[in-house]
Amino acid sequence: MYKVVIGLEVHCELKTKTKNFSNSLNTYSTVPNEHVATVDMGLPGILPVPNKEAVRKALKTAMALNCQNPDEVIFDRKNYFYPDLPKGYQITQVTKPCGINGYLDIFVGEEEKRIFIHQLHLEEDTASLEHYNNYSLIDYNRSGIPLMEIVTEPCITSSDEAISFLEALRNVFLYCQVSDARSDKGQMRCDVNISLMKPDDDKLGTKVEMKNINAFTSVRAAIDYEIKRQTEILDQGGKVKQETRRIDEDGKTYPMREKVDAIDYKYFIEPNIPPVKLSKEYLDSIRQEIPVLEFERIKNYQQDYGLSFYDASVLAKDKGIADYFEAVIKEGAKPIESVANWVMTVVLGTLNKLDITLEEFFITPKMLAGVLKLINEDKISLNHGKKIIYQAIKEKKDPIDIIKENNIEQIKDDQIILQHVKDALEENPLQVDQYIKEGKDYVKNFFVGKVMQKTNRQADPVLTLDLIVKELEKRKDNERK
Repeated sequence: MYKVVIGLEVHCELKTKTKNFSNSLNTYSTVPNEHVATVDMGLPGILPVPNKEAVRKALKTAMALNCQNPDEVIFDRKNYFYPDLPKGYQITQVTKPCGINGYLDIFVGEEEKRIFIHQLHLEEDTASLEHYNNYSLIDYNRSGIPLMEIVTEPCITSSDEAISFLEALRNVFLYCQVSDARSDKGQMRCDVNISLMKPDDDKLGTKVEMKNINAFTSVRAAIDYEIKRQTEILDQGGKVKQETRRIDEDGKTYPMREKVDAIDYKYFIEPNIPPVKLSKEYLDSIRQEIPVLEFERIKNYQQDYGLSFYDASVLAKDKGIADYFEAVIKEGAKPIESVANWVMTVVLGTLNKLDITLEEFFITPKMLAGVLKLINEDKISLNHGKKIIYQAIKEKKDPIDIIKENNIEQIKDDQIILQHVKDALEENPLQVDQYIKEGKDYVKNFFVGKVMQKTNRQADPVLTLDLIVKELEKRKDNERK
């Protein structure tokens, strides 16, 4: 058995109007070189101007990851030559990153785990390349897009932990509204560093790196395959090569290049961008924008509302849904378990069925709370409540107005319900005989249905069943006499 040691380097494109150092639009496009400026192409004489919003969002993310923030913003040059980096260097952060020494608490299943963050720095993305048999094409649309890189400590021990961390980290981005974090658009991608060591060793094993993995499923496949591959090598007395590998569609990793020593990027402070001091007031204003995040909400929903881990996780996964759920509670809807169930089934179910966003969902928290209050007060039935909500969605009408217009309130007057029960029994003598003479107990449910038809489903079902049983038993006693 070996101890698995994994470190992740996660790249995430920030959501800003323009790129990090130019006025080109920061927007996804399938048209090559549509959003390009001279700065993005690295032409002679360029002068980069930092994007204030990108810096703000990077600092905000670092705070959400419990990092220490710098006292000033400094950018550095990272010098290396590659076709997708036309000016021969990348503007990044080394001297004073936006965040260092942080952590993110996550759930792996229901178990809590703390993943330590080495640093978060802000840089510019590179151009993208399309490779063909005899040539490559370069697209500068991606060049210069503000890019955060979050580097973890080597503290992850399995693919389950890695995926749980990536999912939780993506939700930090979404909760803080710093990025859409769409893997299918390359907005979030990941480098995986993995090594194996014996449990009693105090030195890390040989590190293997896998770069630019987009899909979380591919991250899992790459880690699981590497654990298997490296285990087989070590079991046979071999040595794992320090190299960069890629994950293929078959779920296996293949070597790209050997990597013996760390590359000397010859970092130095970017001379064209002066340092900018960060005041305490400015940092505090950013910190106040950070919402209660997913991990804390899951714990709060369990501790404060008594929800199961599963229900709490479903509700907290999306900030919009979590905010909606909490808003319904603030409107006075009870019990909490019922509110949670309605949000998970009716709200989420409708969003999925109609393929709409929460912003497009017609029923406001106040509307839903109003219906739930009536159900809780036994003024309308559960089934009626759901039908009214669906009708309100279809007609774009306040459900309370529908209830008032149609006089839909649950009938709880036992004399009114009793008369309907007697009518139903008189109209269906065959079923009465089946209960009295043949002892067919299910007949009572038949009569519940009949009474519901007569009352437009407004009769209290519990009271209705009770009155039906009493009337049937009364007739059974009379038959014996």
